[in-house]
Amino acid sequence: MKNSVLSPVYATRHMSTNYAGHNAGKYLRNWTLSLLVVAGALLISTVAIAKAAPASFADLAAKLSPAVVNISTSQVVKRDGETKQQRPQLPPGSPFEEYFKEFFDRQQQRNTPNRRATSLGSGFIIDPSGLVVTNNHVIEGADEISVILQDDTRLKAELVGRDAKTDLAILRVKSKKKLPYVKFGDSDKSRVGDWVVAIGNPFGLGGTVTAGIISARARNINAGPYDDFIQSDASINKGNSGGPMFNMDGEVIGINTAIYSPSGGSVGIGFAIPANLAKPIIAQLTKFGRARRGWLGVRIQTVTDELADSLGLDKARGALVADVTKGGPAESSKIQVGDVILSFDGKPIVEMRNLPRIVAETEVGKKVKVDVWRKGRKVTLNAKLGEFPEDKKPVLAKTSSKEKGDGKSATILGLTMAPVSDELRRQFKLGKTVKGVLITKVANDSPASEKHIRAGSIIRKIGPEQKPVSSPAQVLSKVESARKAKLKSLLFLIERGGDSRFVALRLSKAKS
Repeated sequence: MKNSVLSPVYATRHMSTNYAGHNAGKYLRNWTLSLLVVAGALLISTVAIAKAAPASFADLAAKLSPAVVNISTSQVVKRDGETKQQRPQLPPGSPFEEYFKEFFDRQQQRNTPNRRATSLGSGFIIDPSGLVVTNNHVIEGADEISVILQDDTRLKAELVGRDAKTDLAILRVKSKKKLPYVKFGDSDKSRVGDWVVAIGNPFGLGGTVTAGIISARARNINAGPYDDFIQSDASINKGNSGGPMFNMDGEVIGINTAIYSPSGGSVGIGFAIPANLAKPIIAQLTKFGRARRGWLGVRIQTVTDELADSLGLDKARGALVADVTKGGPAESSKIQVGDVILSFDGKPIVEMRNLPRIVAETEVGKKVKVDVWRKGRKVTLNAKLGEFPEDKKPVLAKTSSKEKGDGKSATILGLTMAPVSDELRRQFKLGKTVKGVLITKVANDSPASEKHIRAGSIIRKIGPEQKPVSSPAQVLSKVESARKAKLKSLLFLIERGGDSRFVALRLSKAKS
């Protein structure tokens, strides 16, 4: 745009210097006209780029507020002896012992009545039949849930379904009158800098409207495995949880869920669940009463620059498979430990944290293509997704190595190693099925200590080909071969306490 605007000015000036006399006035007028055209174009362009803030949010607020509700919950809390009094110490066999026991038992029952706790939050109606969306943490543990409309009508709510991992819940209310509702928009189209409006019930004050802009996208605040929050500076406080975030078209693009606040009040950093992440979960909660997420059955870790170099990848990307769940979809599709998942169902995995969300959003039972990086080349596999096993820990894959140790200990890269023996199993509290090479000591300021490897860990596999090892001699051989090949680092699969992870240890300047 810059060149196309400025070039007419330059061209007009150049032509005017090659003519004289009676033509000078003609070209001067043309030059002046060109400047006016350019100035107008620049003005229009500036207005288009720097769109003015809305003069008022009043019309938008009046239209949307009736569909935003207050959520009131209550539950019975047992005090469990908070006011318990200390009994006097009496000699054994004292005639007063039984008397005091009965007296304090009766006193305790009178002093510890159950109490009813209440809490307030926000929500919004998404269907005229009475479906209400809110946060799971707003209604968690509640015995009774009520939805309060803008006109103070109080309706008893039924819990349809909830999901703790995404912090979403669906309620249903019944009303004799037609209920107002709002629709979801496409949160992927929202951009940093776009205006947003939040409506909710902060501190139990009732319907409150605040406005701001989107400050950031795809925020990870370690709230759960599927973090992808929209950050905004619209004022969000306690009680706003579960309320909607609207775009300027009046569409819900987010569900206000959390704030960052050292003081407890709004400091301009609020987080909302994106609509595109929430919509499939809401549909599942409405239909099944619970979320039905896709499940691949792998334990993954981030691909660092060092790991990428060790694996022969052009750059750090994808998700590195550290474990495969026995009997899971990944094992059935021949995904192996050491594979780097580059794309899933046609969607690239730029960062490790992208994979859990993409898999979870994929329909259970769907057959997908998975591109993995294996031993220096790209391999395409076919996988059929299972359903995520709620509250069930994945079973770690066991090594298939049948080799025996040679009985010799060794030290290299700061690692003092020994074959696993019955005595060492007892000393380091290892399970009977643990196989590999035991790390008995880690030297300070060594490549191993830099990677936070600790004594008691097990070396299961080494190198890009990830062959199992069972003796220190095999580890020494692998390291020396890697050094002769002039590799900068070597890939280790380390297990500790049942958890496995890949570590790339530097080979240069190593203290052996």
